[in-house]
Amino acid sequence: MATEIERKFLVNSNKYKETSHKKNYIKQGFLNSNKERVVRVRIKDDTGFLTIKGPSNKEGTTRYEWEKEISLTEAKELFALCEKGIIEKYRYLVEVENHLFEVDEFLGDNNGLIIAEVELNSENESFIKPNWLDQEVTGDEKYYNSNLSKLPFKDW
Repeated sequence: MATEIERKFLVNSNKYKETSHKKNYIKQGFLNSNKERVVRVRIKDDTGFLTIKGPSNKEGTTRYEWEKEISLTEAKELFALCEKGIIEKYRYLVEVENHLFEVDEFLGDNNGLIIAEVELNSENESFIKPNWLDQEVTGDEKYYNSNLSKLPFKDW
């Protein structure tokens, strides 16, 4: 069983682009966006993935996650079964000290929203917060991609 521990933050500037070492295009849809189990299909550049996530703990920092690489053809076929609301975004990878931040710059109906995530080894692990991080939104369900697909940023 794989457990994901992460914290999420809004981003207050484009400064993260100055130190980003990689940028990917991501398109994802949800086969199931139930709070108890989220099933996601994703295409990252030219690779497909199927991901299952369990419910978050009450702080929103920890949840079960299982992911498997699938063919691009399979991923494209699964998009036909997805719930309404496809997420598209650019993901920038930024290393800050010994932590990797994934900064998602959303497109389409979520254009203007930028969220940074940092994965941790424990819930109370400390990390350096770069000056482009803003308000913490860990555990705020409106920022979950599965919810952004149903109620996009443009409708807030």
